[in-house]
Amino acid sequence: MAARKKIRLDVVTPEEKVYSEDINVLEATAIDGLIGILPNHAPLVTSLKIGYLKIIKKDEEFEIAISEGFMEVQPDQINVVVRTAELPHEIDLSRAEKAKKRAEERLEAKSDRVDYMRAEAALKRAISRIKVARNQDRSY
Repeated sequence: MAARKKIRLDVVTPEEKVYSEDINVLEATAIDGLIGILPNHAPLVTSLKIGYLKIIKKDEEFEIAISEGFMEVQPDQINVVVRTAELPHEIDLSRAEKAKKRAEERLEAKSDRVDYMRAEAALKRAISRIKVARNQDRSY
């Protein structure tokens, strides 16, 4: 059987390079919906929503929790630049669940002092982190 082609994925934040590997497939939530990237994809630049990147590499599949950012795709390279990115083993599930609860409480409050857009973003980040952390033990 011929080896599957690969595409290089680099995920960077302002602080560090979080991930840099050759992969088979990337799924991401772009500003206008879910997008799948395979080797030899047409050039593309798109904004990314808060969520996660789903990475398929050989028989391994996992996710990276991300905040908003953008993705540049070339036929042999994917560059993801986001404010934050966390690998599954880096996520403190208890802390993420507490953050989710705090965000939900802020959204339920009927106060002029609550920044609802910021609370919604915090809730989305917490939900993404919880999903990625819970899926890290799943076998494929």
